[in-house]
Amino acid sequence: MIVGIDTSKDFFDATAIEGDRVIFQKQFDNNVKGFNLFLKAIKNNPIELVCIEATGPYHLRFALFLNENNFNISVVNPLVIKRYAQMKMSRAKTDKKDSYLIAFYAKEQKPELWTAPSEASLEIRQLDTHLELLMKHKRALANQLHAFKSRGAVVRGLEKQMEEQINQLNENIKKIERKIEVLVQSSYKEIAGQLKSIPGIGKKSAYMMIVSTNGFSTFDNYKQVISYFGLAPRHYQSGTSVKGKTRICKMGMSRVRKTLYMAAVTAIKYNKTCKDLYERLRTKGKSHDLATIAVINKLIKQSFAIAKNNTYYQVDHILQSA
Repeated sequence: MIVGIDTSKDFFDATAIEGDRVIFQKQFDNNVKGFNLFLKAIKNNPIELVCIEATGPYHLRFALFLNENNFNISVVNPLVIKRYAQMKMSRAKTDKKDSYLIAFYAKEQKPELWTAPSEASLEIRQLDTHLELLMKHKRALANQLHAFKSRGAVVRGLEKQMEEQINQLNENIKKIERKIEVLVQSSYKEIAGQLKSIPGIGKKSAYMMIVSTNGFSTFDNYKQVISYFGLAPRHYQSGTSVKGKTRICKMGMSRVRKTLYMAAVTAIKYNKTCKDLYERLRTKGKSHDLATIAVINKLIKQSFAIAKNNTYYQVDHILQSA
């Protein structure tokens, strides 16, 4: 039996199928009580696979619960399910229908099994999410204070209050950054050091790649990582008359892409392979953005090779394999 799961903040819908026959469709609370009721609902049926659509933070708790109970789990990108629904010409959009489609997608496509992230990885992800929120708040306050000052006068006491808030945010940001650094050093010290040896890869881009890929352990080649991050190019062409711009598919994680974009800006200056690639593409008339995406993918290729070979960046070796 295969089970498709569509999760939301408060509920998850489950569709269990055997062959082409639907065994049951039920909705459960997205909490421990609901998880246990799900186990009772399927206890007399052998489960081949539970396939869950990734929905932000809402699917993770249930996926970890199933992993602890020794189920085979696949976690699939929602855009993959959307494309599958379009292929099946399904127009209805309900949680019950989605779980049905997820179950049949799993039956037909047999997605790879999911590997649960480590405790350190989960902690780093949460801390990094909170860190970004603090930085956004700090930028908003700083911009607002600058706007007030540019008008020539600030309400008495307000400037001091806002400056104190910015200073407090700076302190909190430093504390979170130190916590992340401690976790990285305690759990991923070697691979983090190896990745940071690549010109352009800094602390944040290193740990973002590590926690997003479980240290590249669940990938067979760098192209899979590129697709996972949503950086694979998509070409738009039909016949001889329709030729669109080449774009990235954006089916992966926007925050990882943003971090790697900044890494690529540095790599264009200091990583010879990346610099040569960027200049070659620009000479051929490619846009800055397209050339930069190519550099990001080159950094991923270098990172994957270094992680898999358990080594450090060496210019001659990288140039030979680039």
